[in-house]
Amino acid sequence: MKIALVVGTRPEIIKMAPIIDEITNKNLDLVTIHTGQHYNTEMSEQIFSDLELQTPKYNIGVGSSSHAVQTADVIKNLEKIFLKEKPDIVLAQGDTNAVLSGALVASKLHIPFGHVEAGLRSYDKTMPEEINRLIADVCSDYYYVPTEESAINIISEGVNPKKIVITGNTVVDVCLRNLEIAKKKVNFPLIDKYDNIATLTMHRAEIVDDEKRVSRIIEALLELNEINIIFPIHPRTKKNLKKFNLYDKLEKAEHIHILNPLGYLDFLLLMSKSCLIITDSGGLQEEAITLNIPCLTLRYNTERPETVSAGGNILVGSDKYKIVKNIRLILNDKTIRKKMKNAKNPYGNGNSSEIIVNHIIEKYKNGELKVESPDSLMLTFNRKLKLVKQNIKLSDYEKEKNVLIRTVFDEGFAKFPYNSTNLKDKYIFFDEY
Repeated sequence: MKIALVVGTRPEIIKMAPIIDEITNKNLDLVTIHTGQHYNTEMSEQIFSDLELQTPKYNIGVGSSSHAVQTADVIKNLEKIFLKEKPDIVLAQGDTNAVLSGALVASKLHIPFGHVEAGLRSYDKTMPEEINRLIADVCSDYYYVPTEESAINIISEGVNPKKIVITGNTVVDVCLRNLEIAKKKVNFPLIDKYDNIATLTMHRAEIVDDEKRVSRIIEALLELNEINIIFPIHPRTKKNLKKFNLYDKLEKAEHIHILNPLGYLDFLLLMSKSCLIITDSGGLQEEAITLNIPCLTLRYNTERPETVSAGGNILVGSDKYKIVKNIRLILNDKTIRKKMKNAKNPYGNGNSSEIIVNHIIEKYKNGELKVESPDSLMLTFNRKLKLVKQNIKLSDYEKEKNVLIRTVFDEGFAKFPYNSTNLKDKYIFFDEY
């Protein structure tokens, strides 16, 4: 069996690292394709060395350009690579242009596509990442979702629950895998210099390209001089802050420490030593709750709502008052800080990669790892909602009634349809054939 992995940005490489380990440890044939979506070596290339990963077989080197140009270039090159390598399955993680491209090309060539971290939704179509997620999930054959909530998202869009595997998130695998390495390898004097550290990142277009929004955020940060803010700055963010005449203000603030982009292990150690993470990154919301660090998210919505529901993350948008108020609340109120630090991690216990690779192996052994057109006619199709009175397992009910149960409602809440679920006195939403 040959597995092709498509990665494009540093977060994707990080989250796919434990999957690469799992594939390698099981002696499976692996082809890693790096689209080169980040042109900055510190932000992308270095990560392969940091995580002790083999250099990708292919590097498309697409660099930084418009979404259309970047995606078109990756699609053109991926088609050639897939036709040459003939993988049994293509995997990609997340919501970048690399994921969009990999999903489209694989589906057009009838190669099974597995979407790692499928089902995330912000319901904000102004975000390019949201469009990428939607299209990738339409093209997917297997959905490796991090949580039950993300499974329900795509079931409600018509995805067959039999194609969904709830895996947890590989970010947990990554943090457990690499934090000890970081503690041994990294020398970061700035961390030891200060006691009260907050890690800050900003890079999303809807934040850093909007002068009003980013100005309000900077005003809040300048006011928070009771905490040391360490800010590894994204090239795009730096460019815009200079354009909006905000960069010099940050540089002059004694409590704000601007750094060039960090290597992954350096950044992981920085996060682990922080009392607070301030970010617009989706991945950092996951890492924060995994590392038991309170998180403040500079967005108005999130595709990681589980972190908010669990109590480890607060959405503040670009509202100066909310940013200052909530940061000071976390810093000064021990009860709130403890509650956020102890928020239950919704992303599993660190075996996501094993679950994903074992599922692929099982499908391959059973001859199910393929894309085929239907060979039987659909005679009837009725979608219904029904209250079940029988004392019966879900899998037995499906066989007995010849139905596909999409969602189980338990006390009004939509639940993932596990085979072992007892349906007595529960409503089911199902397809009748």
